[in-house]
Amino acid sequence: MLVNKPKGFTLIELVVGIVVFSIALVSFMSLVVPQAIRSVDPIYQIRASELGQSLLNEITSKSFDENSDRTGGATLCGAPSTTITCTDVDDLGPDDDENRTAFDDVDDYHGLNVSNSDIKNSLNQSIVLNDSFLYAGFSLNVNVVYDEDMNGTADTAVGNTKLITVTITTPNNEDISFSSFRSNY
Repeated sequence: MLVNKPKGFTLIELVVGIVVFSIALVSFMSLVVPQAIRSVDPIYQIRASELGQSLLNEITSKSFDENSDRTGGATLCGAPSTTITCTDVDDLGPDDDENRTAFDDVDDYHGLNVSNSDIKNSLNQSIVLNDSFLYAGFSLNVNVVYDEDMNGTADTAVGNTKLITVTITTPNNEDISFSSFRSNY
């Protein structure tokens, strides 16, 4: 005589299978999700590098000081052969009513602090890619100080070397700093 055995899984087998599958899924997700979140970090870092380097290039291409000769002459502020003095340590920053498009010397950028859609190129144009703002969530800060001995510390006296530091903050609050020296030549 043949006895028909029921085919399929028992309730206990189904519950055990669901528990095992849940444990495997949670383990897998705990490994994958953090990687996906961190995958955007290199993109932010590359954009910060591009922004920081382009701003440093713009700043270092300017005249050393407001009082330096910009006509191609050899007159330098603070030079022993001249009575022209360089800008005082406490007076670094933009001149009266001067905006970025009119910045003509390195220390005009001191204190420049902009973020999001206020980050523009040197022609005061918004930086967009595919109709969206390229630096959304970013901010930048520029600090210019005299640093005659090039030790990375601000001097308390006027000298012939300025330290320019550009700090870019990415949308995930990572600060990336770029520095350069500009000498009086």
